[in-house]
Order: sequence, then C-alpha cells, then structure tokens
Amino acid sequence: MLITRKVSALMLKPLLSLHFASRSVSSHYFSRFCLNPRILHPASSSLPFLPSRCFSHSLSSKPTPPKSSLLSRDGNYDEAASRFFLVCPGCGVHMQDTNPNHPGFFVQPSRKDSNYRLLTHLVPVDHESECSDSLKRGLVIESGNQKTEENVIKKAQIPVVCSRCHSLRFYGKVKDPTVENLLPDFDFDHTIGRRLVSTTGPRSVVLMVVDAADFDGSFPKKVADLVSETIEENSAAWKQGKSGNVPRVVLVVTKIDLLPPSLSPTRFEHWVRQRAREGGMNKITSLHMVSAVRDWGLKNLVEDVVSLVGPRGNVWAIGAQNAGKSTLINSIGMHVGGKITQLTEAAVPGTTLGIIRVEGILPGQAKLFDTPGLLNPHQITTRLTREEQKLVHINKELKPRTYRIKAGHTVHVAGLMRLDVEETTVDSIYVTVWASPYLPLHMGKTENASKIQEDHFGNQLQPPIGKDRVVELGKWVRREFRVCCSSWDSSCVDAAVAGLGWFAIGLKGEAVLGLWTYEGVEVVLRSSVIPYRSNFFEDAGFTVSKIVSKADQAANKPLDRSEKKGKKGDPKVCVG
Repeated sequence: MLITRKVSALMLKPLLSLHFASRSVSSHYFSRFCLNPRILHPASSSLPFLPSRCFSHSLSSKPTPPKSSLLSRDGNYDEAASRFFLVCPGCGVHMQDTNPNHPGFFVQPSRKDSNYRLLTHLVPVDHESECSDSLKRGLVIESGNQKTEENVIKKAQIPVVCSRCHSLRFYGKVKDPTVENLLPDFDFDHTIGRRLVSTTGPRSVVLMVVDAADFDGSFPKKVADLVSETIEENSAAWKQGKSGNVPRVVLVVTKIDLLPPSLSPTRFEHWVRQRAREGGMNKITSLHMVSAVRDWGLKNLVEDVVSLVGPRGNVWAIGAQNAGKSTLINSIGMHVGGKITQLTEAAVPGTTLGIIRVEGILPGQAKLFDTPGLLNPHQITTRLTREEQKLVHINKELKPRTYRIKAGHTVHVAGLMRLDVEETTVDSIYVTVWASPYLPLHMGKTENASKIQEDHFGNQLQPPIGKDRVVELGKWVRREFRVCCSSWDSSCVDAAVAGLGWFAIGLKGEAVLGLWTYEGVEVVLRSSVIPYRSNFFEDAGFTVSKIVSKADQAANKPLDRSEKKGKKGDPKVCVG
C-alpha cells in the first residue's frame, strides 16, 4: 500500500537549500519511515513534516557534515520557514532530536494514557467503616455520587523546549557551554537590518531595550546608527512620490527598579535623551521607563506600541545581551489578558538564540519578535565566567558607597577596575561607587596599588576568581580624565565602565583622575546620572564582604594550626 501526501510548490521550494543540511539525519527518518509508514501522518508524529527528510537521500550523492540550516539563528520570524523546522519556544533555536551534542536537542515526552491522573487509589468517605468526629459534627459534606473525574485539576500544557532552555529554567545555568560554540554568530544586518532599512512592506517598530543600570554599556549603537541613517534618508521621500515607510523607534529603559527611588523621573528622562543622542539615536518616537519585575510603565508602553504598529506591522525587540528583552515581553504577555509567553528568562547573557515570533500580544495581524541579544565586546561581562557574572550582575536596588579621598589615593572595585586620584586643586574629593553590592572594595595609597593587584587580585578582590583568571582577562590599561565640578553637594561627573558600574565624582574645583581596567573594555566620561551620595563614608582598607572574609579565612588557616601547636608545646606562649 502506497501512502501519499499532497505537497504544494511552496513546500517543495526549500528542498534544494535544505537537502545538504539534512543529509546526516535523512537516513534516520528514512529508516523510521520504512519500519513505520505512519510517520508521514501529522497526527501521529510530534515533529513537523519535512519533505527533505524523505527525499534528500536521493537528491544528494555526497555526504556532508551536519551543519548549515539546522544550526541557524533565524528562528521562526518567517512563517514559511516555520513549516519546515520545529523551533524552541524558549530561545528560538531550531530543534532536533538526533544529536545531543548539537544545539537545539530535545527529548519528546512520552505520551501518557488519558486517565493516568484519575484518583482511582482514593476511597470515598461513605465506604469507610468508621467516620471521623468532624464528619459526625457536619463540618465536611461528601457527595457519594460525584464522579472522581470532575475532581481532577487540569493543568496548563507545558511546552516542549530544548535541553538548554530546560537547564536554564530549572538550574539557572547552561548544561554544556561548549555546545553554544557550534552556533554561528547572529547576523543582525542580514536578518533584521535589511528589513528595517526597507521602506516597503509592513510598518516596522523598533523596541530598543536598554538596561538602566548599564545604559552606555547596553545601548545598541550599531542599531541606532542604522535606524537613524534610514530615517534621515527616507523621512522626506514622500515629497518625491516614494514610499516614506521609515521605522519608528521606541526607546525602552528597563530595570528602573534598580535605581534609587529618590531619583527624579524628569531629570532621569532628560539624561536618557541626552545619552541616546550622543549614542547616535537622533530620532526617538517615544521614550518609556519600565520595570518588568514591578509592572511599572507596561500599560503605557503597550498602548503606545499598539498605536504605532497598526493592524499589520512588525515590532522588533532589540537590545544587548541580558538587557531584559525576554523578561519584558513575558511581563507584557501577562499584562495583556493574562497570556503567558514561554520565553526563557535567565541572568545568563545570550539566553535567546534565534528570532521568536510571540503570538497573542498585539491585535490584528501585527507581529512581535524577540531577537537574540546583540554581543557588545566592549562590555566586561562578555569576558567573565558564569560564577564571576553572578557577582557583577545587579539584581537589587543600587546603594551608594562613598569615599572622601585625598590626592595620591586609589579605590579598587574587585579586580576589575580602579580609580586613582592623581591631582586636585582642593584638599579632597568625594568618590561614590555604584556597582553590585557583591563586589568588594579597597581604598589605600596609590603607591601600594601594584602590590594590592599582585597579592589580592583573585583572592580578596574577586572577580576574577583565581590567579589564573587575572592573566586570562588581559592587559591592565589606564585612561586619564580631567574633571571640573562646581559643587560639593552632589556628584557632577561619572566615569563608567561598560557592564560593571561607575564612579561618581563630586568636588568644587578640578582634578586629574586615572581609571584602570582591562584592555578593550569601554570607559565613558558622562554627566552624573545619580547626583546623590551616601551620608556615611567608607573606611580605608577592604570593605566587609563574604568574599573578603572567606579569602581571609583561607589565608589564616595554616597560621591557626601553627598557633594551636605552639599552645600545646609551650603553655606560656602568648599570641598577640
């Protein structure tokens, strides 16, 4: 008996481009088809029907490695492509169930019988030989004729995700980081950029997501330049009878719950617009400051996006890795009718691997796409291990740590950046550190800075974790800044390190500062975002932290043992 299936020309079109990639897996599905012809029936197979699985063996005569389109990061933005690939709803990678050592591997859950949740092991109360005192007093009413099927709680269907998303959701880490090296770099220009610069087709709205706690480090300058240039070239095209369908830019500053509540919203908005202009984004349609965790500003954001995109437009959520795009979209999904999307959220940079079309949020035929985070090599977090990123990652409200420093003194922030106060026209200046509270600090004389780096980097001053990591992070370089401020009451200038934090400087006079960090990490001198400082000053030396205390305990263990031996041998020995 021959089993056939009608295949349209649209479904046969990708065969020529797909048969090389599916050569390695075609024999697997071909053998399954021979043993079980029902695999062609959509109701009996969990995977979508791929014509290349059945016919690529005859189209190709040379074996090829298992790469190409199966290791793509295009996701399911194209409806035609989604017919031929099963896409992970959590990260957007193309899923496969043949090679556990390749990206997108998943295991299809076994099918259970429809009545496996029935409470058949429970015995109705009226069948028991004795009744409890509570039943005799009438506190519980039992219906003997009620069917047990009605008592079964129906749970929402859990989507099938790839093994990487499963590990991130339940364990907060990637099971095998080496697998991600097999993925090609996300080609923004080819996948999204060419759609943004096109003046034809659906209307495009760019949801530019930026981290409030790392604005300059997470600001997508490449996207800003591309969109600004497109708007500049085509904004007056309608006067020449051409299409003037230019992208609309909605700048979304996320994680504002990490900023101090005393910060003025008006002042912060003015600061954001200024930094966006200096970053290359000259044409902003609207600006929203939101918190996906606290549900702040989501209502106004959704209403604005819906009015801009129209009934058939596309919304592209774009931002740096770990800027909070997926968390923002999930919160919007819960805010709009309670629909919960299944995007994977994690504090791991690069959680989203492919473009994901999010359904059920925008009305009409408008589409919302979550895109992979853009890799900014100038952010220091791209060089850190997962354990080091946990220490640098800011997940609580920022608290100021302020020093009053004279010239010739230095402040270390872990083993990642340091500020030297080299020259001043006043006796002292105020230096406020805004960074993760898990990062230890040290303040001392500049002449001892090299010894501090040699003795304590990797131990008391972490990250980097371990002496080997200090060498791996690269060369330690210096940038010089000359600052001039006019008030003692507030900070006027920030020296920010991308992906880490910033020093806020306050003085009435001039100063020459030297900022040290690793080569290739971006350092920006900007107007102060938070002008306030702490009412209490930090002391010289190491700050009290778990990292410092653990390192001290490890360093003092041999000394403690020798002291105990000395006490046993000579009771008169006194340890000072």
